[in-house]
Amino acid sequence: MLKIFHGRSNCGKMAILIGFLTYMPLLVLPFYPEDAVYAIDFILPATGSVLLGILLCLKRPVTSDSGWRKNVRSSSLTVLFAWGLGFLMGALPFMLSGQLPFVGALFESVSGWTTTGLSVMDVSETSHIYLFHRSFMQYCGGLGFITMMIMLVHEKQSNNLFLAEGHPDKLMPNIKKTARTIFEMFFVFLLLGTAAYAVAGMNVFDGLLHAMCALSTGGFSTRLGSIGEYNNIAIEVITLALMLIGTTNFAVLLLAVKGKWRMVFKVSELRFLGVLMLLFLPILTLSLHMQMGLPLGHSIRSAFVDGVSALSTTGFSSMAYTGWPPLSIGLLIMLMLIGGGIGSTAGGLKLTRVYLLLRIVKENICRRISPARRVTAPYYTKAQGRTKIDASLAGDTTAFIACYLFIFILGSLLITVTAGCSLTDAMFEFSSALGTVGLSIGITGPNTGNATLIIEIVGMLMGRLEIFIVLTAIHSGFSILREKAAGTSSV
Repeated sequence: MLKIFHGRSNCGKMAILIGFLTYMPLLVLPFYPEDAVYAIDFILPATGSVLLGILLCLKRPVTSDSGWRKNVRSSSLTVLFAWGLGFLMGALPFMLSGQLPFVGALFESVSGWTTTGLSVMDVSETSHIYLFHRSFMQYCGGLGFITMMIMLVHEKQSNNLFLAEGHPDKLMPNIKKTARTIFEMFFVFLLLGTAAYAVAGMNVFDGLLHAMCALSTGGFSTRLGSIGEYNNIAIEVITLALMLIGTTNFAVLLLAVKGKWRMVFKVSELRFLGVLMLLFLPILTLSLHMQMGLPLGHSIRSAFVDGVSALSTTGFSSMAYTGWPPLSIGLLIMLMLIGGGIGSTAGGLKLTRVYLLLRIVKENICRRISPARRVTAPYYTKAQGRTKIDASLAGDTTAFIACYLFIFILGSLLITVTAGCSLTDAMFEFSSALGTVGLSIGITGPNTGNATLIIEIVGMLMGRLEIFIVLTAIHSGFSILREKAAGTSSV
């Protein structure tokens, strides 16, 4: 098997890996033997994925491109194949057991792997093996398929694949050590989070699942009322800590683990996160207290849990949003759009991009009101050190933000049609899907129509793979088809 896994096909390796990940919920059965009736629903798709991977690894790859063009095509298509197969394998257990229809099962799977957290299931009636399946998808989705594969296989294309999945930074001198470091950090955080939840009063199973979802900024919960149903300040504090860890850049986390706190506090993105929390959370607290009439203590707890959940794109909530004042809903939408740290498990525009946009706007204004001879050299600080804000970086940042906001507006308008809701509700729901957040204003649930679910699926996919990766893969696929068609017609 090891020899086959080291075969030539990256897609084959991914299929084998996804198959083994699909087997993992079976580990629950010794603790909950009553769920053994669902074992076959996981064994069949997992075995099918492994067999598909073996066949792809044994098949000799056919390539006609060379150089950078080949690498871009291969990497983007491999990433899209991996996530597409993961979505299907994640959905099949729900379908085979008859718990969800195709669109609902696909939605639950996409929401899991993309670490979104929107759900169409009634978790109060869901068996333990499926609760674990949902949370495990989020945990693995936060790490990324490519990251997990690189830990097992190291080759020349690893760097291209790592970048193609949306990981901008190397933590160690080579990609394999980077992937292993990320996994080791999050495994330790998972153990600590589970233990902390257990001490705070959760049972071990719920603690493990909530720790998985908090670290991956996912948001699936084993309770209908999410974290708020526990009504436990200690659990809320632990959740806040895990959400902030999950939304922090992997490279910054490594600095923190090594005790290099002076370098950590110099990182522009982390400082910007602090500024946003100091700005938004007090306003959200006052809005809930004065406009909604909640007690001050309750308002503070809800503002912190829901505000940090929105900004970190986790999706845990303290209460339902029915009756929340428009100002509070608007603040949550803004936080979901901004999102978490770049190079983390979080979604959204990302803190760095929003920070860079503000710096670009500031420089533009200063240039207009300053003498013509004024020369500036703006920079920002990453975990790796100072980085110049040049024209290329500015262009990439503004292009991404423009595309993101266009998709956000389009998706929101479409949901007003398919769900028959107000524009504000649609903006809340689609910003949650596109930002892979998971907070819901009530539109998404067991009775949601397929059209709305499909729109949100597209949003979740674009948000997790950061738009340009999806567009590059689609373009690469069409280019290959055109070239094959042209070659066939010439013959």
